[in-house]
Amino acid sequence: MRETLASTSSSTASDGTPPTESAWINAHERLSPRWQSSALSPQSAIPIAISRVNQVDAGRLDIEMSAMLKEQMVKVFSVMKPGLLFQYEAELDAFLEFLIWRFSIWVDKPTPGNALMNLRYRDERAMETRAKIRTGLEGPGLTVYQKIWYCIATVGGQYIWTRLQSFSAFRQWGDTEQRSLARRIWFIVQRIEGFYKAASFTNLLIFLYTGRYRSLIERAIKARLVYGSPHMNRAVSFEYMNRQLVWNEFSEMLLLLLPLLNSSSMKNFLRPFSKDNSSGSAGDETLCPICQANPTTVYLALPCQHRYCYYCLRTRCAATPSFRCTRCSEPVVAMQRHGGLVDTKKG
Repeated sequence: MRETLASTSSSTASDGTPPTESAWINAHERLSPRWQSSALSPQSAIPIAISRVNQVDAGRLDIEMSAMLKEQMVKVFSVMKPGLLFQYEAELDAFLEFLIWRFSIWVDKPTPGNALMNLRYRDERAMETRAKIRTGLEGPGLTVYQKIWYCIATVGGQYIWTRLQSFSAFRQWGDTEQRSLARRIWFIVQRIEGFYKAASFTNLLIFLYTGRYRSLIERAIKARLVYGSPHMNRAVSFEYMNRQLVWNEFSEMLLLLLPLLNSSSMKNFLRPFSKDNSSGSAGDETLCPICQANPTTVYLALPCQHRYCYYCLRTRCAATPSFRCTRCSEPVVAMQRHGGLVDTKKG
């Protein structure tokens, strides 16, 4: 086409006359098959990369949302008989999961976690047969059968498995010594659980490598998570993270410094600067300034002559050699029984 247009333009530029009508018709007949072949050729699927972190975070947010709803539901039944809700915990979990599925996936809306991460489910089977692909993010949502199978697997399957495990544990199928039907069912259940865990681990490795289908259910029904809006940016706020880092550093500094400080010494050092330094008033002279009780065995702190309980004064002097009187902040060098001899042993 470029050669034809170039020759046409060169001929036009050389003699100054426009090309004849037959030249345009010949060029159209020669280039028309190329245009038709390029228009009818199937377009290859545009490879898209969905963030694995977004998909994992969306699943975690859905779990947190279910836990929050369960907490509110438990508060509603808090006035009922204790232990009643625990017996129907599996039914409560299944009911909450059904509510989330009913008002999100069933009505072609993303789950709360997917909505926060700008994700939605797409029918990957329909994308394999689509010819026109523009951005790689378009595509139809899940079909009715996919939605129903998703509900059966997530809500019904999880409920049946939980009840089966609790029933088998209550009946003690695994502790049966004889080779009965219950023990064989117990072995089958254990084998199924082991196979499911192995398959889930394998699917996780494949998901980390390809970034598609984070769970076995999504892989089975071909429900892939894609971005809901291609122009939405992922906004990350570091405000709470910075607060947490500052608080962690401050708490670590306190844990390092507090064992090095003596609480009694710091209290006595700051006591002269406190406002209520007049604790040695005439009305409180008869009470022990440490335990604020009437001393049974009265001892005097020397040289300030303030009254203390024997055990209060003895323990403080033994714990702190440089103990100061809590009334006047004067160093206590000895202790004397009221009306008795001086005791200089403070340690």
